[in-house]
Amino acid sequence: MNAKTWARVQKYTELQGTSGQEQIIRKAFRDELLPLVDDIKQDGLGGVFGIKNNNDPQAPRVMFAAHMDEVGFIVTSVLPNGALKVAAIGGWNPTVISSQRFTLFTKNGAYPVVSSSVSPHLLRGRGSQNTLPTVDDILFDGGFMNETEAHEFGVFPGDFVVPEVATIMTANKKRVISKAWDNRFGVVTILEALDALKNVQTPNTLIMGADVQEEVGVRGVHGAVNLMKPDIFFAIDSSAADDVTESVGRQGVLDQGTLLRVFDPTVVLPVRLKEFLLSTAEDNHIPYQYFVSKGGTDAAAAQSERTGIPSVALGVASRYIHTHQTIWSIADFEAAKDFVIAIAKNLDESTLKTILGD
Repeated sequence: MNAKTWARVQKYTELQGTSGQEQIIRKAFRDELLPLVDDIKQDGLGGVFGIKNNNDPQAPRVMFAAHMDEVGFIVTSVLPNGALKVAAIGGWNPTVISSQRFTLFTKNGAYPVVSSSVSPHLLRGRGSQNTLPTVDDILFDGGFMNETEAHEFGVFPGDFVVPEVATIMTANKKRVISKAWDNRFGVVTILEALDALKNVQTPNTLIMGADVQEEVGVRGVHGAVNLMKPDIFFAIDSSAADDVTESVGRQGVLDQGTLLRVFDPTVVLPVRLKEFLLSTAEDNHIPYQYFVSKGGTDAAAAQSERTGIPSVALGVASRYIHTHQTIWSIADFEAAKDFVIAIAKNLDESTLKTILGD
């Protein structure tokens, strides 16, 4: 990974923005997107997309979409002692929330907070009464003396709480530890692909960008697709690796290449689209792995818009997503980036007709 790419990875994984609070990510992304495309459009919820035009009116409209948002929390109430109750934004395993650093975003500024936990000293004598926490059990503590002081600092229900983590490489320099690779992976990949395609005329009108609010039910992609009117749609996203234990039939193995998501509960990969993707990967010597997921992506919502849009999710597998500390493979990221570039270079009118054909 070159220095420019590494700086971009650090920048976007360390920036903070949950669903509904993507403005910091959007500004940085839009600024980098602007010199790489012919035009930029923004939908009503805040998704931003760059367009590389094609002079041929018959050229297919090919759309690649990441999502800007990461998982986090929203304040639901301020307690008399100044602690905060929250609701989850996106999916969280409650066992990974406690004793972590977060940033609280308020109208007056951003403040450090930590998630509560129970000291082992206070667990003594409880016997078998110990139970796993739920999100409702976990408070967030900014050190405020009481509810009045919290309000004086601008803390109210509706404020956002976002993980606060530094991005680092592992000792072997082959993997990275960061938050929010789901889905700053997609944001970085879009920018890297557009860098590579800056002086390339693709055989399509190329639409590349990032929508919002994916983590709360793929909400942002609906407006984005209706604004951009693609003929075919690719969600660029990070998925959960299941490769830590030695089990049969593992899905998503680090360092085995980009993911070809053939099935999930919301999308069945169209057969001819699968054939195009396989031939593109093999012709360009891009390592890939088949992936069957238990969760969905923006592809689910995109495929049901307009008159039906062939859609699929592409991306990488990452360990421990939706936590403070995700581990992901640099080699997989490079493969996914190369895959996106190759698809953009090869998806022409004839190929689209084949994909759409009976």
